[in-house]
Formats: sequence, structure tokens, C-alpha cells
Amino acid sequence: MATLPFPEYAHFDATGLADLIRRNELSVREVGEAAMARIERYNPALNAVVHKLYDQLDVWTQQPVAGPLAGVPFLLKDLNTAFKGAPLTAGSRALRHRVAHADSAYVRRVRAAGLVVLGLTNTPEFALMGVTEPEAYGPTRNPWQTAHTPGGSSGGAAAAVAAGMVPMAGASDGGGSIRIPAACCALFGLKPSRGRVSAAPEYGEIWQGASVPHVVSRSVRDSAAMLDLLQGAEPGDPYVITPPKRPYADEVRQEVEPLRIGWSVAHPLPQGDVHPDCQQAVAKAVRMLKEAGHTVEEVPLPWEGVQVTDAYLMMYFGEVAATVRQLRGDLGGPARPGDIEEATFTMALLGETFTAGDFAETRRQWNAIARRFGAFHERYDLMLTPTLAQPPLRVGQNQLKGMERLGLKVLNRMGAGKLLRKSGVVWDTAKKNLQAVPYTQVANLCGLPAMSVPLHWTAAGLPCGAQFIGRFGAEDVLLRLAAQLERQAPWFARRPPDYAE
Repeated sequence: MATLPFPEYAHFDATGLADLIRRNELSVREVGEAAMARIERYNPALNAVVHKLYDQLDVWTQQPVAGPLAGVPFLLKDLNTAFKGAPLTAGSRALRHRVAHADSAYVRRVRAAGLVVLGLTNTPEFALMGVTEPEAYGPTRNPWQTAHTPGGSSGGAAAAVAAGMVPMAGASDGGGSIRIPAACCALFGLKPSRGRVSAAPEYGEIWQGASVPHVVSRSVRDSAAMLDLLQGAEPGDPYVITPPKRPYADEVRQEVEPLRIGWSVAHPLPQGDVHPDCQQAVAKAVRMLKEAGHTVEEVPLPWEGVQVTDAYLMMYFGEVAATVRQLRGDLGGPARPGDIEEATFTMALLGETFTAGDFAETRRQWNAIARRFGAFHERYDLMLTPTLAQPPLRVGQNQLKGMERLGLKVLNRMGAGKLLRKSGVVWDTAKKNLQAVPYTQVANLCGLPAMSVPLHWTAAGLPCGAQFIGRFGAEDVLLRLAAQLERQAPWFARRPPDYAE
């Protein structure tokens, strides 16, 4: 392999690179070329970046450097964050020719920060899976062990950051899609509160408000700095959340007040199994929290797992149906089997069988779930759980097998949505897949901020995360605690062995 320019590039986070550029110790071009070199070197094995936008480096080097993160390389998730003139495929072959005609609010703020967007990252079709294996682009692999998934749906972003292609990357979280890949790739991942980061202009609420955009990063301070830049409502947003008392970048330097934290490693679903290493991630967090002077108690989970799963899946199938309906504009007519993945088409068929009353009735459960969590937060500042119930899955482990795929193909061509619903097969399969990721969806339904912190690795070298869920609007508490944990057990310098150069 060729020698990398500026080999120390991956030793810096975004804040550190911005400081070097600001002090003229490095140029924007030097940093950008280092990022592109790492993408060219490592992406073939990982398939994290699916669209390259290297011309943006030329654009940036022809104008004055401006913005708090000016000149720092960045990648966008190929989903919802529209970058004018770039593809916007959402991981689907049905949208392979779609190009963004204007910047989203997220991208406008990324540009204002001075970040140099060098590409778009892989995501499962329409962000529907907790693994990143779209048929349109192929699977993304985990830099820690390439036989395993980096998670999803922000798996391409997480793999790119873990491999040192960029110090942080755009991500979004509608059911764990920031926290799951952060846990799989030993990154820091914060899902903000509902309404903290705008989805304008195309969306007011994505997935009924369950989904929120942000980033995955290696350092806590980068996540805090980006939240300062991204947070705040746009005109017409359905929520205007109370702004932070002070910049989040300042929070990571503050002392952490003693917190009262409840923890559990119980599986939320019947017959669910929590891997010992995922339990160890929580056990290590508990020890560290006690050493830091926090009050930590084992508690029952403050939500009922089946209720959360059923409420989440109703929204999920309904939103898939709506997304597939909207493809009419791009396809020139209704989506047909073959335009999209078989599993996606099946979920859309199932979603079409539910009535408006079914959807509204289940949507009301979100409030009941949030009230239970609100009662928990009357006594405790944070809830601690494993991020995942299992270490990163093997690539392809959740893919449909031959006969399963054939069966779906036949039912899809029959348009047999009611038969699918009556059989319960799709609903039961979805619940089975959630057995490995049962802890994240509740924060999305409740609109609560939550984070995954990388504190444990298996004997085989696979990361396992610990998840903290805070009160609504309490990103400041989470970031202060994350920075404290980062100081206690620094993870920034620990990188996948094959990508440590």
C-alpha cells in the first residue's frame, strides 16, 4: 500500500484538526487529501462510502476558510440530509438516479460550520435495518472485524469514522441508528431529544418524531461541538425545544454533579437473552460511576418491552408503506416487486393492511410509555442499559434465506398483504430481529436523549456499548457524564488494529 500523506491525520478529532488549520499548521488541502487517501485505501474492504464528492475539496480551497470547524473532512449519510447536486438514494435502487435539488437545513448548518463534505455513506434501504446491507450497494463491514456488521442504519458513517477516514460523520437515529453502530464500532453516539435538530425543509417529523439527525464521532467533544452547530428549530418546525443554557462544547469541560442512576441488564422481551459481554459493558460502567461518586442502583426496566415493540413496529410498518407510496414520483407509477428489496415491499404490503384507527390507537401508546419513563426520571437522572443485547452480528446473519426469500417473492407478487398480516410471520420475524437490539427504541418513542459509550470489548476484540437515557432536553447531563467517562477510560486512542496507521 502507498504511504499515506499526513499519517498523523487519524490521531486527531475534528476539534483538533480545526485548531491545526486555524493556526495555519496544516492547510485545508493537506487535511482533505489525507482523508481522501484513507478513503481510497480502506473503503474497498469496508464499503462505507458509496458516493464520493472529492470535488468539494477544490471548492473549499478556492475560498476563505470560515466556520468553527473550517476545513475538517466530513461525510453525510445518504438519507434525508440533502446536499445540492449530490445523489440522494436512501440506499435504494429505486432512487439510484435521484439527485438533491437543494440543501437540507442540516447541510446548510454543516456548510456554515466549514466542514468539507467528501462523500455519502452507506445505509440500509430507507434506513429500515439495524445492519447496513442494502442490495443497491452491498454490505458495509466493521473495521474491528470485517466479518461482522458495523450496525445500522448509520453503519456506513460508523465504519468510516472507526477506520479513521473522517473524525465524525452525519448520522440519524429513528430506533437506535446512531447508538447501534456506535456500539458496534466503539464510537460515541448521542441521539438528541425530539426537536433538538431540525429535519427541515422536507420533513417536520421523521417517523412521527422518532427520528433525529446528529453525528457519530470518536470524541465526546466533537459530538458536543456539532450539536451546538446543528441544534435549533427552523421556521415551520412542529417543535421548538428549550435551547441549552450554555454551549454544549462548554459542558464537556464542566464538573459532573453527583447523579442518581438506575441500571438494568434485564432483556425487555420474553425469552430474550443478553450476551455476557453486553452485561459486562454495563458492569464496567457501574464500577466507573461508583468510583466517580454517583449513586447507582439496580432497578427494573422502566418500560414494558412488548408494549414498546408493538408500538414501534406499527409506526415502522406504516412509515414503510408511506415511503413506498411516495416512490410514485420517482418511478412514474406505483412501486412494483423488484423496484425495491423484497423485505421492504413485504413490510409496505403489511403496513397497508392497517387502518388509520389502528395506527392512531397504537400511536397513543407512545404517551403512556413516556409517562412511565417520566415517573422513573422523578427518582433517577439517568437509566443505564446495554446498548445491544448481542455483540455485532455477522454480515448476512439476518438476511432472508433462500426459501424465505422465495416465499416473500411469491406473496409480494400476489399483493397478499392481508394474508401476511393474518399469518403474523412478518410481525413475528421483526420481533425476533429486535431481540438483538431491544434497548434503543424506547428513547425514540419517548423523544428522550440517549447515548452509547464504548467501554468494553469482547475477548475476540468486538466492541460493546453502554447506553444512558436521560430526561427530555438533558443532553447537557449526558455530555458531561460522557466526558467524565472518557477521562476515566479513554477510548480515543484505541482503534481497529488494521486501521491504526
